Amino acid sequence: MATFKLEKATLPTFYFIGVTTGKSSIMRVFPQWANYLRYGNVVIKGIDCKIHDDPKVYRDVVAFIKGDPLSLGGLVTTHKMDLLAAARDYFEYLDPYAELLGEISSIAKRAGQLRGDAKDPITSGLAMEAFVPKPHWRNTGAELCVLGAGGSSLALTCYIMKQKPRGEWPSKIIVTNRSEPRLAHMKAIHAKINPGIPVEYVYAPEQAVNDAVVGSLKPESLVVNATGLGKDQEGSPLSDRAIFPERGLVWEFNYRGNLVFLDQAKQQEKSRSLSIEDGWIYFIHGWTRVMAEVFNREIPVTGPVFDDLCRIASEQR
Repeated sequence: MATFKLEKATLPTFYFIGVTTGKSSIMRVFPQWANYLRYGNVVIKGIDCKIHDDPKVYRDVVAFIKGDPLSLGGLVTTHKMDLLAAARDYFEYLDPYAELLGEISSIAKRAGQLRGDAKDPITSGLAMEAFVPKPHWRNTGAELCVLGAGGSSLALTCYIMKQKPRGEWPSKIIVTNRSEPRLAHMKAIHAKINPGIPVEYVYAPEQAVNDAVVGSLKPESLVVNATGLGKDQEGSPLSDRAIFPERGLVWEFNYRGNLVFLDQAKQQEKSRSLSIEDGWIYFIHGWTRVMAEVFNREIPVTGPVFDDLCRIASEQR
């Protein structure tokens, strides 16, 4: 059963459905953004669920948002796949990515419908383009290694497969995961959309397997921590013995928590000539895309307004 109370909203309310929502910068950033964007007297409220919680908990959350007039919708993190699997029948509309991936990151109301959207293929792509130079893959022949096969990994690989032209593909995608069902799920989705990018799926129940994969990558390859380790759970998918690729790119999807993976990369930053990015820009794109959906008002992804939103967020970080 849920350990939180779902109380009727007395003001227009935007929800953050996560694990440790009170620790997120968004709880300070959202009110500043809402003021800047002139959303009026709206509040944000966190709903913390256990990882892979009881399906009834997810159903209760979705049913409450659907039925409460002042509950506008919100953002889902960590629970994207589990929540949709448990409460799919509550949604009148799912966007094409939600249908494809079996997950949602956005819950919104529009014209009497409860809408579920999977925004991560868009937001992960925007964040990657801000970090990885556009000609990188073409100029280097480098590989993409994604540690973790959950929703964020699916989103990033789907973005590449569906949005990137052949000249901007990595030479190979390697995905590792510590459980086999997620790898099988990803492989099945890729079979529907992969335009021809070589993909290797690696069962990695131990850090040593990930260490070996990362140590075998071509120079200038991109290594992504998409496991959630470091934020929702302690640790890193790599041991301290792992060696990052020479002149490699390292992307930690998280921006907060005990970011062991990020620290491991920083230890090798000079010796391996690494370029390192955390999840901050991903965080901003992720939230602004969902806010645009829930409030039904477009938010630019570049330009002065976006720059202002980044500045406001940084001041609250």
